[in-house]
Amino acid sequence: MTLRILSASFAVLTATMFLTPASAAISVIGSGPAQLCYQAADSGASPFDSLQYCDEALAGTLSAGDRAATYVNRGVLKLAANDTDSAAADFDAGLAINANLGEAYVDRGATLIAHKRYADAILDINKGLKLGTKEEYNAYFDRAVADEGVGNLQAAYDDYRQAVTLKPDFTAASLELARFKIVEKPSGA
Repeated sequence: MTLRILSASFAVLTATMFLTPASAAISVIGSGPAQLCYQAADSGASPFDSLQYCDEALAGTLSAGDRAATYVNRGVLKLAANDTDSAAADFDAGLAINANLGEAYVDRGATLIAHKRYADAILDINKGLKLGTKEEYNAYFDRAVADEGVGNLQAAYDDYRQAVTLKPDFTAASLELARFKIVEKPSGA
């Protein structure tokens, strides 16, 4: 039996409402402003109250790994504040130091979705998934949004399902998945 998937509406229209500062934070070693920046990014704290920690950390002396992580963490906070261009610049800065940060690619993919650069977002998210990310469910959700943006409803459906499989209580993915209806494709079509 051949199936086709119908989507009741297009998730990309509401993508910015659901883009998670999804974005997973990257841990740093030690204490001080870099650690506070990480904790803020990881906990979903108000970006407006926390960006100063990241700025302070980046103005100081950090190992290369902690500097890369702090750029990504500041980008997560900026993404949460809807400052997508500045967030993307921070993800790029982190990746310039360490090109193996899966989180940074997934997070940069979220900024690309906000700019409706869906094909580029898919490439970044795929690379992030390949490198590894601690919140895979967010990566699959964001990729599903990008899949819809390029018109690949089957891939979007599959990615929303994977997001829910990885995190059964992921409400945003469940709501998006509920929009889909699977219907039998007429033979010969």
